[in-house]
Amino acid sequence: MSTPSNPSTPSTPPPTAGTPPADRPPKSSEPPHRTSPATTLLVIVAAYLMVGVDSTVVNVALPDVQRDLDFTPTGLSWVLNTYTLAFGGLLLLGGRIGDIAGRRRTLTAGALIFAASSLLGGIATESSWLLAARALQGVGAALIAPSTLALITTSFPEGPRRHHALGVYSSMAGIGASIGLILGGMLTSWASWRWSLLINVPIGIAVAAALPRVAAETPRHAGRFDAAGALTGTAGMTSLVYGFIRASEEGWSDTQAMLGFSAAAALLVGFTLVEARAEQPIMPLRLFADRDRAGGYAGVLLLPAGMFGAFYFLTLISQQALEYSPLRTGFAFLPMTLMMFTTVRLVPRLLQRFGAKPVLLTGMALIALAAGRLWLLDPGDGYLSGLLGPLLLMGLGVGLSFLPLNATILAGIGPREAGAASGLLQTLQWLGGTLGLSVLVTVFGTATRHAHGSRSEILVEGSARAFGVGSLIALAALLLSAFVITGKERERAV
Repeated sequence: MSTPSNPSTPSTPPPTAGTPPADRPPKSSEPPHRTSPATTLLVIVAAYLMVGVDSTVVNVALPDVQRDLDFTPTGLSWVLNTYTLAFGGLLLLGGRIGDIAGRRRTLTAGALIFAASSLLGGIATESSWLLAARALQGVGAALIAPSTLALITTSFPEGPRRHHALGVYSSMAGIGASIGLILGGMLTSWASWRWSLLINVPIGIAVAAALPRVAAETPRHAGRFDAAGALTGTAGMTSLVYGFIRASEEGWSDTQAMLGFSAAAALLVGFTLVEARAEQPIMPLRLFADRDRAGGYAGVLLLPAGMFGAFYFLTLISQQALEYSPLRTGFAFLPMTLMMFTTVRLVPRLLQRFGAKPVLLTGMALIALAAGRLWLLDPGDGYLSGLLGPLLLMGLGVGLSFLPLNATILAGIGPREAGAASGLLQTLQWLGGTLGLSVLVTVFGTATRHAHGSRSEILVEGSARAFGVGSLIALAALLLSAFVITGKERERAV
């Protein structure tokens, strides 16, 4: 399995006849104005914050979207799934595009695609139109995310400087989801659900305009796109999510659900075989050879599986059971946001003192505890008695978990593998969220299909069942990390 040449190589000899061309000579374009590393980091993080915000900004608007565009209750989850599925399915390819075309150029293109698709979604008049726009948003996000993390990895050396940069990055990535809920509530209450999409248009254009001024282009590498890997991987994950959604609507014996699961199994096996044989795979299997990194990748797959479901069901409970307005629903998540932001700022110091593994396990335990409390949710519970405590625990747990996971995965990664490692990290993170939401919606649909009682009682009881499955997923992540990750962090070499 060959890999792209190291971008730090000072020069490349000209190819001889009969041999494939080597990497282009590293040629990076400097921004026209000298900027501080802090300014560059700010713009890069702003680009990724836009992506994180959009993963939840439409959550509080879902009831309005459902009413305007005639979605079914379970089909409504596709407003989230189409975005996260396209995003996660194409992240590996997005990372490879950044390696070949240049990460700044790829980031700029992604921001413009994101802005254009947000405009299309904001003016949608049919459900299929909105879903198509959300999928295109996912394409833009798949170009943005790997380039942001890869630029941070190649710009900051291992140790305190990278911990600080990853701390800022992780705080924005985690808080972005919560900010999206608050922003979505404001826009939906004061204007329309459409503005939860249209707000991205000026932001995406501003990010694309600022990037050439603050960030240098990275060296480009000659290579091929792994089209077969991208096709089989994305199609396999799409089939798997489709199977879960059909099962939630029609039951586990549904023929189309079974066909979806069968197609997913065949496609994902084919994806693994393609990646094992590809000369330049979008998912280099050698990244899993390191035990700590493999455990970290498993963690970023499992943890979001419960979190995405929590955002989805807690939003519905707040609006349909507690009868909160979209704006009040957004602010109901503010305690979690503040807890997450405060915690992430302290994590770099905790990593230096205790190491990644103890901090990570503590965070995972708190997330499992929060989901376990939501498992016991009762229709008579209010915000203070039923939701506030779990939200605070979840904010603390998320703040403690994701920076150690990122540091563990990216430790020892060289510049030429930064794009692949970053793309795989974010692929597993977003696909974990997509699959987790699909599983929990399936559990919810199964639990409520023949339930009796008021609408709010059925909603709370079905959601509690889904939270129970989410707590088991978080517990699985905790146990796997405890037994697989060794705790011998190379990142602590300062």
